[in-house]
Amino acid sequence: MEKERMIEGEGQRREYSRVGAYIPFEYRIVADEEKDHIQARISGDAAAPELRPLPDMGDHDYIFGEWLKILNLKLDTVIRLITLQSEGFFGLPFKAVSISGGGMSFLLPQAIAPGTILEIKLMLTRNQPVAMRIYGEVTKSVQRDDIYFIAVRYVHMDVSIRDEIIRFVFEREREIIREKRS
Repeated sequence: MEKERMIEGEGQRREYSRVGAYIPFEYRIVADEEKDHIQARISGDAAAPELRPLPDMGDHDYIFGEWLKILNLKLDTVIRLITLQSEGFFGLPFKAVSISGGGMSFLLPQAIAPGTILEIKLMLTRNQPVAMRIYGEVTKSVQRDDIYFIAVRYVHMDVSIRDEIIRFVFEREREIIREKRS
């Protein structure tokens, strides 16, 4: 666990904690013609169609109503899992990353030019896995022996997605502290 430090020469203070993690991760370079149409999103959270509530069944059908609620939750879970599978999230390879609410870094076998926009598919696991597509602009691409250190800062991301990443970072920090104590 390392806190982001002041960057010399830029006069900016980073505001997010950074933590190392091993997560399902895949990236691709965003084509120029796509750049105006990208937006980070959580996958599998499709808005459910608005359905009218069932009519009141009275006290004698209370158990039946509870069964319907449980069935509805199970169907929502199945639909979410099918969506994640169809979008390719279950087959993602695992990768070591350093992640924060402002950006992330990772190692790749090839350089990627600064300024390049990447689409990153990843799954963050806390209590329940959160699959997301995020976008990052490469800010650093530095060769280290035969591998490249790549750093990106998030772009086209709303607060709710950033909050999911921050929750993951804090949960990961708690895990690290628990491991050190035991």
